[in-house]
Amino acid sequence: MNSNIRLSVVTPSYQQALFLEQTMLSVLNQDVEGLEYIVVDGGSTDGSVDIIRRHADRLAWWISEEDEGQADAINKGLRQTRGEIVAWLNSDDVYQPGTLKKVLDYFDRHPDIGLVYGDVLAIDGANQAINLMRYEDWGLDGLMRFEIIGQPGVFFRRKFLQETGLLDTRFHYTLDHHLWLRIAARTSIAYLPETLAAARYHAGAKNVAQAASFGADAFRILEWMQTDALFEARYRRNEKRILSGAYRFNAYYMSEGERWGEALRDYLRSFWNYPANFRRDWPRFVYTLLNTLGLYPLVSLAVKMRKQRRDKTLAGNG
Repeated sequence: MNSNIRLSVVTPSYQQALFLEQTMLSVLNQDVEGLEYIVVDGGSTDGSVDIIRRHADRLAWWISEEDEGQADAINKGLRQTRGEIVAWLNSDDVYQPGTLKKVLDYFDRHPDIGLVYGDVLAIDGANQAINLMRYEDWGLDGLMRFEIIGQPGVFFRRKFLQETGLLDTRFHYTLDHHLWLRIAARTSIAYLPETLAAARYHAGAKNVAQAASFGADAFRILEWMQTDALFEARYRRNEKRILSGAYRFNAYYMSEGERWGEALRDYLRSFWNYPANFRRDWPRFVYTLLNTLGLYPLVSLAVKMRKQRRDKTLAGNG
C-alpha cells in the first residue's frame, strides 16, 4: 500500500451529469492530504464522461463501462482502493467542507473504532435544505433494529471491508445497511455529531423513485440475521424490537411511496411488537392515517406545520 494514501472515496455514477461535477468537487476540494478518489461510471451517455475527463488528472482511477447496478459499480471501485479509511459518495450527494479532515482526525484519535458516521443534510435538486437527519450512537443493536444511518456520512477502516467482503449484490436498496451490520459485528462503531454530508432528494433518486421497494430488502436482512452465526443469538434476545424496527422501516417507505394502506398496516405491526415506538412515530402515523382516510385538508395542514418546524430547526442550525 502507498503509505501516502490515507483515505479512499469511490463515486459510482450513471446518467447523473446534472449533479456529478458538484459531487466530484465536494471531494476534490477537501483540504486533506493522502486522498485517493475513484469514479466508476456505468457507461453514461449524458455528458458524464466529459465531466470525469475534465478532472481526470486529480483522480486515482476511473472507468466508464456497463455494470450490473449500483452495488457492482461500488464494488468495482472498492477493489481499487488503497487507503486505510474508505467511503463512497453517490453522484448526486456532496460532502460538507472540512468533512474528510474531521473524519481522519477522529479515526486518528480513536484507533479502536472501525466505522464512524455523522449527521446528513437532506437537500433538493436545487441545493435547498429540506431536513437535517440527526442520528444517535446506536451501535450494533440499533442497526439490527433498523436505525438507519445516512450512507454519505459513513466512513470505515478498509481492513474490516477485507474481513466482511464487499457489498452483497443481492441487496439493491439496503446494500449499505447490510454492510454496516457486518462491520459492526466485528468492531466498535461511533457517532460523530457533525453534519458530514448532504444527500440529495429529487424525482430521479432511488430513495424517492423506488421508495416502496426498500422494505422488501429490509425483510431479506431480517431473514439473514436469523441464520447468520454472528447475529442469530442476539436476534433471538431482541426479536420483538427488531421486528418492530423492520415494520417501522417498511411503513416509512410505503408512506413515501404513497401506499397508505400498507404503511398504516406496518405502523400498527411496529407498535404491536414494540409499543414505545409510538412515541417517536405518532406524527408520521397520523399523517399516514389521514391519507388513508382521504382527509387531504387535514393532511395539508399537518404538512404545513411540519414544514414550519423543519424550517425553524434548519434556521437554528444555519
